[in-house]
Amino acid sequence: MNYKRMHITPEKFYVEACDDGADDVLIIDRVSTEVTLSVKKDIPPSAVTRPIFGILGTIHLVAGNYLIVITKKTKIGEFFNHVIWKATDFDVLSYKKTMLHLTDIQLQDNKTFLAMINHVLSVDGFYFSTTYDLTHTLQRLSNTSPEFQEMSLLERADQRFVWNGHLLRELSAQPELHRFALPVLHGFITMHSCSINGKCFDWILISRRSCFRAGVRYYVRGIDSEGHAANFVETEQIVHYNGSRASFTRGSIPVFWSQRPNLKYKPLPQINKVANHMDGFQRHFDSQVIIYGKQVIINLVNQKGSEKPLEQAFATMVSSLASGMISYFLVDPVGKVVTNQEGVFRSNCMDCLDRTNVIQSLLARRSLQAQLQRLGVLHVGQKLEEQDEFEKIYKNAWADNANACAKQTGKRTQLGLLMDGWNSLIRYYKNNFSDGFRQDSIDLFLGNYSVDELESHSPLSVPRDLKFLALPIIMVVAFSMCIICLLMAGDTWTETLAYVLFWGVASIGTFFIILYNGKDFVDAPRLVQKEKID
Repeated sequence: MNYKRMHITPEKFYVEACDDGADDVLIIDRVSTEVTLSVKKDIPPSAVTRPIFGILGTIHLVAGNYLIVITKKTKIGEFFNHVIWKATDFDVLSYKKTMLHLTDIQLQDNKTFLAMINHVLSVDGFYFSTTYDLTHTLQRLSNTSPEFQEMSLLERADQRFVWNGHLLRELSAQPELHRFALPVLHGFITMHSCSINGKCFDWILISRRSCFRAGVRYYVRGIDSEGHAANFVETEQIVHYNGSRASFTRGSIPVFWSQRPNLKYKPLPQINKVANHMDGFQRHFDSQVIIYGKQVIINLVNQKGSEKPLEQAFATMVSSLASGMISYFLVDPVGKVVTNQEGVFRSNCMDCLDRTNVIQSLLARRSLQAQLQRLGVLHVGQKLEEQDEFEKIYKNAWADNANACAKQTGKRTQLGLLMDGWNSLIRYYKNNFSDGFRQDSIDLFLGNYSVDELESHSPLSVPRDLKFLALPIIMVVAFSMCIICLLMAGDTWTETLAYVLFWGVASIGTFFIILYNGKDFVDAPRLVQKEKID
């Protein structure tokens, strides 16, 4: 297995290069925080040695600097002779040997910040390769210069999709250290070896989640002043057959709007009445056209109810944009580009990844059908839907893609339709009572908030008495007991009815107490972020 070895002493971290035969060693001074290069002979024999699979980066918290390393990985597959890995476990290592320099409040804040970092790391979906640039599509990589190919993975990466970009800032500043800097993607990757008509090919699906304006669904909506859309995801579908490679790429609602939790089951979306929507909208699509080409915009927002004003605002600005036919990217076995993709389908809806995913998978299937016919895998007249074995792989992969993206942003998925009442309660609880912590965690990880240990006032010291936690928990317990009583009838219907009435009244009463107090119970983000316009 290709891995780095890490050696730890009380004064320094030593990380060996993973390249075969390489003698370089990265040295991090735990006292001065200085990062330098040396050779293996400088590693002290007394150092404690452990295997790691990459450096995610460093982050500064109240106690000082921390080094984050990948400690476990799972092989996803091979991509044109490049191995793709999923990072499955991490360690957050303190530079400091003791916490005696911290006050009690600082200790508590540092503990909370560490919990935030570990929360982000616990969310599934971090991928990397030590030899392949996962942040770019196949077509973008084919249109690069020899100089680009010689760059390190960190230098050439698309910064939109480098989730540890903030953590790597110190290594980025020194080009000689770039070989130790591992760009990590957040999203979803699946690879399958498939066969149709006795012809074997690789089918790959990659979703890249942008680190610009990332967050949970209710706290990050619309666009910012630079035109970055909330929770933007680029999905690429790739086919590899007999040396030929083909790919097809797809692209919240790009206006200034918000939907803050207020204890209502579904808060009403609010459109900013003073922001220059056309300016932000134009910035967003100007960048999309530069990167992807023509835009076919698919609007899946409801045209009635609470979503209607957003749909109308979006439709008004989109009406003047032209659409075009979308082709796909194809390279023959000798590397000659046969066709280029001329644009993308850019879709959006509200809190319904199922809807978006179904549309995107249908579009991807149409493209894949044409690609496989062009490559000679499908016979003339054959349909992908008729290939039962592949169809099962295809549908499951797209469903897994939707669920992975949903877990990362807190949106509803197909799984949410099962046990709907219970899942609705859990979703309601998270939206109102835990998403502030989740949003703070993402902002801290991505560098939207930076810890200043010299700050006199703790940013986490917002007073919250016991009712903040007690009442929501009582409501959940009461509602749960009410359901259990209904499912497990007692000896008599009178006894069952008494239990149901008691717990039902308790849950409803608690709910109205919380609702009456409104936003006092909402777990809103507490960390001051960089400029974000809703």
